[in-house]
Amino acid sequence: QVDRYLYHLRLSDDVLLDVMARFQAEMVKGLGRDTNPTATVKMLPSFVRSLPDGSERGDFLAVDLGGSQFRAHQVKVCDDGKQSSQLESKFYPTPKEVTQGNGAELFDYIADCLSDFMETKHLKHKKLPLGFTFSFPCKQTKLEEGVLLAWTKHFKVRGVQDTDVVTALRKALQKHKANVDVLALVNDTVGTMMTCGYDDQHCEVGLIIGTGTNACYMEEMRHIDLVEGDEGRMCINTEWGAFGDDGALDDLRTEFDRELDLGSLNPGKQLFEKMISSLYLGELVRLILLKMTKEGLLFNGKVSTALLTKGKIEMKHVSAMEKYKEGLSNTKEILTELSLFPSEEDCVAVQHVCTIVSFRSANLCAAALAAILTRLRDNKKLLRMRTTVGIDGGLYKTHPQYAKRLHKVVRRLVPTCDVRFLLSVSGSGKGAAMVTAVAHRLAAQRRHIDATLAPFLLSLENLREVRNKMRAELEYGLKRETQASATVKMLPTYVCGMPDGTEKGRFLALDLGGTNFRVLLVKIKSGRRRSVQMYNKIFAIPLEIMQGTGEELFDHIVQCIADFLEYMGIKGARLPLGFTFSFPCRQASIDKGTLVGWTKGFKATDCEGEDVVDMLREAIRRRNEFDLDIVAVVNDTVGTMMTCGYEDPNCEIGLIAGTGSNVCYMEDMKNIETVEGNEGKMCINTEWGAFGDNGCIDNIRTKYDKEVDEGSLNPGKQRYEKMTSGMYLGEIVRQILIDLTKQGLLFRGHISESLRKRGIFETKFLSQIESDRLALLQVRRILQQLGLDSTCEDSIIVKEVCGVVSKRAAQLCGAGLAAIVEKKRENRGVEHLQITVGVDGTLYKLHPHFSRVLRETVKELAPQCDVTFMLSEDGSGKGAALITAVAKRLHNVGQK
Repeated sequence: QVDRYLYHLRLSDDVLLDVMARFQAEMVKGLGRDTNPTATVKMLPSFVRSLPDGSERGDFLAVDLGGSQFRAHQVKVCDDGKQSSQLESKFYPTPKEVTQGNGAELFDYIADCLSDFMETKHLKHKKLPLGFTFSFPCKQTKLEEGVLLAWTKHFKVRGVQDTDVVTALRKALQKHKANVDVLALVNDTVGTMMTCGYDDQHCEVGLIIGTGTNACYMEEMRHIDLVEGDEGRMCINTEWGAFGDDGALDDLRTEFDRELDLGSLNPGKQLFEKMISSLYLGELVRLILLKMTKEGLLFNGKVSTALLTKGKIEMKHVSAMEKYKEGLSNTKEILTELSLFPSEEDCVAVQHVCTIVSFRSANLCAAALAAILTRLRDNKKLLRMRTTVGIDGGLYKTHPQYAKRLHKVVRRLVPTCDVRFLLSVSGSGKGAAMVTAVAHRLAAQRRHIDATLAPFLLSLENLREVRNKMRAELEYGLKRETQASATVKMLPTYVCGMPDGTEKGRFLALDLGGTNFRVLLVKIKSGRRRSVQMYNKIFAIPLEIMQGTGEELFDHIVQCIADFLEYMGIKGARLPLGFTFSFPCRQASIDKGTLVGWTKGFKATDCEGEDVVDMLREAIRRRNEFDLDIVAVVNDTVGTMMTCGYEDPNCEIGLIAGTGSNVCYMEDMKNIETVEGNEGKMCINTEWGAFGDNGCIDNIRTKYDKEVDEGSLNPGKQRYEKMTSGMYLGEIVRQILIDLTKQGLLFRGHISESLRKRGIFETKFLSQIESDRLALLQVRRILQQLGLDSTCEDSIIVKEVCGVVSKRAAQLCGAGLAAIVEKKRENRGVEHLQITVGVDGTLYKLHPHFSRVLRETVKELAPQCDVTFMLSEDGSGKGAALITAVAKRLHNVGQK
C-alpha cells in the first residue's frame, strides 16, 4: 500500500531520457532570440567569458546574498607558480525585516556589513575590486550589470524587481564611503563553477543543489542569439528551477507536488525546483505522510499537530532518517520528537518515503544535468568527452546518499561523458572573487593586446597619405630624370595593344613565378565562335635550382619544355612563345627583358642584369633538340590584364594579390618619358612591391614588419610587398604571436618549438582561421596542427591577430590601387571614370575578407571612379599567349 502512494515518484531510465530530451529542447528555446520570451528555462547570459587560467593574482572582495546568511569575503589569489588562493570570510544574519522589507534597506544593510568587514580586516585604505554574488534570476547586458527578474528562496524585497541591482549596491556603498570597485555580478551557480575551475581546468559546468537548485555551463557564443558576436564561449545561467512552469512536466507531477505548489509563496512558478530542492523536499515528505496517516496506513491513523504544521518536517530530518547505517534509531527519534509515536513498521515506511522522495530529486537533477553534458559534447563534436562539474549546496553536501545516487544516474544516462564531480569549497563567495579576478586579468590583457595591435589599425588619414605617396612615386618612375632613383620602377612592357578578337593560332606559353613552373599550349580561335583552349603541365622547381646558378635554372626550364612538347606530340613544331616571367624586368622591347632583381625566394646566380630571353634562347641552343619563336616576355600582372581584357574591353589595369603583389596599367605614351614616342598607350608594369624602400611609409611600418624584413632573403627591399602579399602575412602574424606569448597573453606564456620556426604560419592558415564558417573549435584544431596547444581564448586572440594583419594588407593594397585609378581618370580628363581591374592571386581569391576590404578601400579613396573587379581565369598562362598573339597581329599590321 505504501508503494501505491509512491508509484508516481519512481522514474525509470526511459522516463529520465525523455526528461533529458525535454530539457534539451527548452535549452534551445531559451537560447533563441525569437523563442526566449516564451521559454521557461531562460538561459541567461552571464557575460562570464573565460574560466580561470591560473595566472590571476591580487586581492579581491566578494559579497554573497542568497541564503539564510549574508557573507563578506576577502580572497587573495597568488600566481606564485603554485596557483593558490586564501579565503577569509565573515557571516552576517539576514533578518526577516531585511529579506521582506524594501530595496533601500536591503542594500544599506549589505553596504553596512561590507564596511564592517573591511574595518575588521583593515582594508579601508585600499581600493579593491569586488564581485557581487546575487543568487536570484537576473538579466545581464554586461558583467557588472543585472536587472532582477524575480525573487526566489523566500526573499520578497519591495522596489528591486526590474531594476539594476549593481547600481543599487554602488549607491549604498557610496553613501557608506566604502572604497570598492564593483566589477562583476555573479550568480552563485556561476561562482561555484569558477571556484572549481580554478582548481580543475576541465570544469565547465556549475551545479547547485541546496535550498534552491540551478545549473550553469560554458556555451558556444555562436549559439547564443541574445548576445552580439559569435566568438568564444560564455557562461549561461540556465535558471532551470522554472523548467515545467509551462506544463512540460505535468505528467510527472503528483498530487503532492500540486498541493505543495499551491501552498508556496509563488504558486505555479519554479516547479522543477519544487520537485528537487531541499527547501521543498521536507514539505513533500510531510504531505505524503499526512495523507498516509489519514488513510490509516501510518501511526494508527493518529494525525499529530506536527503533521498538520507546514514546514515542520525539514530536509535535515529527511537526511537524518536516510542514514541507513544507523538502522531505524534516527527515524524513531525524529518522529518521536515530532510527537508521532511510531511502530517499527512505521519507521520502515517513513524511511522508504524519504528515500523515494530524495531519489526522485537526484534522478530529475541527473536528467537535466545529462542534457547539459550532452549539449557540451555535441558542441565540441566529440564522441567521448572528459569534463568536470563544480557542485555546491546543502542537499548534495549533507544528505548521506544524494551525491552517490546523482553520480550513478548521470553516468548511466550519458555513458559517453567521463564526469568528475568536484565539491566547491565556499563556492559562491570565492567564485565571485574568481570572476572578478578573471575580469581583472582580461581587462589588463585586453589593454596589452589593443596596444600591440594598434599600429596595424590604419585611419582614413593614413590611407589617404599612402594613396598620395604612391601617386607621387608613380610619377617619379615615369620621368626620365627621376626614374633611376625611383623605388616604383614603372617598367615599360612594350605591350601596346589589347586583344580585339581577331587573334588566332597555336601558341606556347611558359609561366615562371613561384615554386611551380608551367608549360602551356594555347589554341586561340577568332570570329563569332571565338574561344581559347589550353593544355598545360606543371613541373616543380626544387629549392637547389631556385637558389643555384642561372644556367642550371634555365637548363631545368628547357628540360620541362622538352618533356611537354613530347607529351603533346609537337616536338618538331616552331611555335610562337610567350614567356611569363613574374619578376621585375627592364624591357627594351617586347622580347627583351633584363632582370632587375629576384623576388619570392629565388636567388639563382648570374641572372640579375641579364636578358632572360637570351638566357632562355641559349639554354634551348645548348639542348639542340628544338627551336622556338620567343615573341614576348611578359609579367604575370600584364598577363592577368590581357586575359580579362579579352573578355572586357574596359579592363586596363591588372592586379596580382597573391604570393607577391603588383599592378600594371595602360599608360598614355606621352606620359612615359623613358620610351620614345607620344602616340597611343603602353602597359606599364609598376613593380609597386618596392614602394616604401626609400622610407616614405616608415611611419606605418611596425616593429613586426621590420623583423620580417630583416629575416627575409632581400632585407630593405620590396617593403610594400612585405606588408601586403601572401608570402609575408603569415610571418607577420607569427612575429606578433611570439610577442604576445612573451607578454604572457597567449599559450600561457609558453613559446612552442614550432612557433619559433620561420615560415610555419603560412598565409593559407590566415584564410582558414578567418573563415566566418569556421567555429573556434576548428581554429583550435588548425593551431594544434601547428603544434600550438591553444585554449578557446587563445583561438579568439589568434583570429583577431590574423584579422588585423590581413585587413591592413587589403587596405594598403586598396590605397595603392586608388592612386592608379585616379591617375587613369585624370589621364582621360573625365569627371567620372568607369574601369575594370583584372585580378589574380590566391590572397584575393581564397581569403574570406581581403577582396571585400580592398574594394571598400578603393571606393572610399577614389569616390569618382566606378571600379569593377574581374577575376582572371589563368592570367599568367592564357595572358602570355594572348600577348604573343596581339604582338604577332601588330607586327603583321606593321609589316603591311
